[in-house]
Amino acid sequence: MTNRTLQPPWQTLLLTAALLLVAAVLSPVASADVSLNNMFGDHMVLQQGIRNRVWGKAEAGEKVTVTLATQSHSTTAADDGSWEVMLDAVQEYGGPHTLTVKGNNTVSFEDVLIGEVWVCAGQSNMQWSVNAANDADLEKASASFPEIRLISVPQVGTQEPQWNFNGSWKPCSPESVGGFSAVGYFFGRQLHQTLGVPVGLINNAWGGSACEAWVNRQKLADDGRFEKLLARWEQMEKEKADDDRLMKGNARPGNIYNGVLTPSIGYGIRGAIWYQGESNASRAYQYRDLFPYMIKTWRDEWGLGDFPFYWVQLADFRGEKAEPAESDWAELREAQTMTMDALPATGEAVIIDIGEGKDIHPKNKQDVAKRLARWALAETYAMAGIPCHSPRYASMEKDGNKIVLSFDHVDGGWRPFDVNEPIGFTIAGADKAFVHAKATVREDGRIEVSAEGVADPVAVRYAWADNPICNMFDGAGLPLTPFRTDDYPGVTVNNH
Repeated sequence: MTNRTLQPPWQTLLLTAALLLVAAVLSPVASADVSLNNMFGDHMVLQQGIRNRVWGKAEAGEKVTVTLATQSHSTTAADDGSWEVMLDAVQEYGGPHTLTVKGNNTVSFEDVLIGEVWVCAGQSNMQWSVNAANDADLEKASASFPEIRLISVPQVGTQEPQWNFNGSWKPCSPESVGGFSAVGYFFGRQLHQTLGVPVGLINNAWGGSACEAWVNRQKLADDGRFEKLLARWEQMEKEKADDDRLMKGNARPGNIYNGVLTPSIGYGIRGAIWYQGESNASRAYQYRDLFPYMIKTWRDEWGLGDFPFYWVQLADFRGEKAEPAESDWAELREAQTMTMDALPATGEAVIIDIGEGKDIHPKNKQDVAKRLARWALAETYAMAGIPCHSPRYASMEKDGNKIVLSFDHVDGGWRPFDVNEPIGFTIAGADKAFVHAKATVREDGRIEVSAEGVADPVAVRYAWADNPICNMFDGAGLPLTPFRTDDYPGVTVNNH
C-alpha cells in the first residue's frame, strides 16, 4: 500500500485560519517608529540665539527625548502621534553637533551646525539657479563652502496642508550649488564671508507664482479685503475643477502655502528674502494690501516675532518708451516700496539699473544678492558703515515754475551715472500730462525739476515706466528708488 499525506478537511482549514486571526489580534502591536520632518537631517543648520522647535511623529503616548550637546528635552506624543519640543537657545556658533531623537527607536543626525538660517522665497527670479546666472562656471568652481548648507523644497500645489516634503540638507560645493537659487546662494555667501559663521539656506521659490498662493487661504477669507480675488477663484474652481494644472498650480490661493511653506513653518530662522511681483503686476494696487499681509501672516505663524523680511523690487523690463506713459510695473514697484512703511524690519533692494529689457530673468544675480545682503548686514546684524537704503523721495515744494525735491538716505551725495545731469524725471501741470523734465542737483542735495511749457507744475515722477531710462545713484552706488509725488489713479486701480 502506497503511503500518502492526507489533506486536512475544510473544517480544519477554517479553524486554523480563525486561530491565526485571533493570535494576530491578541499579539502585541509593533511600535511605531519615531520620524521627523525632513527639515531635520544630516548637515542641517540650527538658528543661533533662539529656541529651536523640533517636531515629528510617533506612536500615540510614546515618550520622545531630543538631545543636542548637553541639553535634553522629553515629551509625549499626542493622540494623533504628533510631538514637538523646544531646544534651548544656543549662543555659540559652530559645531559639528549630533541631534538625537529617541523613542521606541533612535534617530541621529550628524554634522549639525549652529548658524544663521534664511528662507529664500518668491517666483522665477529667486528660483533662477546658479547654473543660469552670470559666470556660472567660475561661481561653481569656487563654491567650496562646507559651512554653507542648502536645502530645497519641491513645488507642490495643494489645498491640503502638507506635513513633510522630499528634500535634504547638503553642504555647499561645486557639485551641489549649481541647481540652487542664485540670489539665495550669493546672499548666503556674502553673509558667511562677512560674518564668518555657518549659514543655512532654505530655497522654496516657485517660478511664475502669485503672491496669493503663498498665503493661508482661510486667512485671506477672514481678512475681508480680498473678497473679489477669492470670488474670482471660486468661480474658476467651479468651471475648471478638472484642470489639474490650474488646481495644483502656483497661482491658486493657498496652494504654495500648503504644499511648500507649511512643511517648514516653525523651523528656526533668522529671516527671509523674497523676489516676486511680476505675476501680480496687473493687480498692483491690490498688492499694496496683499504683500504686507502675506509677510504678517508668515510672521504670525512662524512664531518668531517680526523677523527680518527683505525683498527685491522689480527690475527694469520690456521695451523703452520715448514718451512718459502709465505702467503696471511702476505701480507694482510703488506697492513694494510702500510695504516698508507698513511693516517693521523690512527692506527693499532696488535694481532698476540691472534688468534686461528683452529678458524678464536678468542674469546678474550677484548684484541683486549684494543689495539684499546690505540690508541683512546693516539692519539685522547691526554692522556699522554699510549703507543699505536706496535713496528715497521724502517731500516736495514749489519754487515758481520748478518743483524742488528732498530725499532721504542719500549716502555720500549724488552720483549720476554716465553723464552729469540727472535723467529720468518727468513733470506735469494740473492737466496731469507728464513730459520729460530738466533736473539739476542743488548744493544742498535737493533736486529741482522743470520743463518748458509747464509753467505751473504740480507733480513729478522718476523712473516711472516698465523700463525707465534713468541714472541717479548715491555715493554708495545704490540707485534712487522710483517714485511719484502724485496719487492719481493708476492703470491697475480697479483690478482684483
